[in-house]
Amino acid sequence: MKVRCFSSFTFSYLNRARVLFHSLKRFAPHWTRVALITDKPPPGLEFPREDDPFDEIVYAEDLPIPNFASWIFKHDVIEACTAVKGPFSADACSTGADAVVYLDPDTCLFAPLDPVERILESSSILLTPHIAAPEREFYAILDNEMGSLRTGTYNLGFCAFRTDGEGARFARWWADRLLAFCYDDIPAGLFVDQRWCDLVPAIFDGVAILRDPGYNVASWNLSNRRVSMRPDGSFAINGVPLRFWHFTKLGEIADVMTKRYAKDNFQVYEIWNWYRRQVHEATDPEVPAGYWAYDRYRNGARIERSHRLAYRADPKLQLAYPDPFAAGASSFFESQVLDAAG
Repeated sequence: MKVRCFSSFTFSYLNRARVLFHSLKRFAPHWTRVALITDKPPPGLEFPREDDPFDEIVYAEDLPIPNFASWIFKHDVIEACTAVKGPFSADACSTGADAVVYLDPDTCLFAPLDPVERILESSSILLTPHIAAPEREFYAILDNEMGSLRTGTYNLGFCAFRTDGEGARFARWWADRLLAFCYDDIPAGLFVDQRWCDLVPAIFDGVAILRDPGYNVASWNLSNRRVSMRPDGSFAINGVPLRFWHFTKLGEIADVMTKRYAKDNFQVYEIWNWYRRQVHEATDPEVPAGYWAYDRYRNGARIERSHRLAYRADPKLQLAYPDPFAAGASSFFESQVLDAAG
């Protein structure tokens, strides 16, 4: 099976993406590895490096997104990096690949994903749920079951689909929805792409739900997943191979959630410590912390979220300011500054 595997990220997550793609090179060497970058390189960064594990590099501004500057201004960094997954996926259906796999940049493989290919031989779309077993403790119900009700049943840090039939139809639908409605707006029923995929088993045929505990292991589902080490040094989850781990929110938040659910499962902390070292080694000092090229107006002023929301909500503003990043006279930036001044 010809598989096109991609991840969507900014240069702030380049270090994590390198770790992921090196693991793909090791465990899925026959897959085509594509870096989808919703960003522009920071000054002084050597990219790509000679040892970078990417087969292809695609910049979001080169995707078929009409009025790109106006479109991306409506999104914060998480919304934008998520939204571009849709048009890339639809485009990938015409590249000659049999299947497309998406992985978040903060995931990492620990074993081959051959079972994914086998599932896609008889299914068109493959999703993994945030949790695959009922929670037993009250706080876990609040965190994980009720959390899934708010943010979506399926974790879209991974998805896979065939490029024909229902898979291609899904990719086109996903692209349309994410281009128009990929926002973090839980009161409106949206959490970037995840709530949309709650609909997938209802409106598409050939949908497989992968409940194997070795996939998409993350801090929030460790309450029902026990990590152990095998004699050969590999890891197992509830006795089956650990396929990939989702290292969401590297730092204090992940530490709190991991300790809450891993408890005395010490192999979990070994895996996290290993990952931190890999990310550190893959980090370029030329990338400023929190860097995102689309985070500022051209005069260097940071774009306030309130500015993005105002622009997003008003089609008249979008028509009046097709390039909202401009900062000179009669610009959207000037209009916001004047509004703030009263």
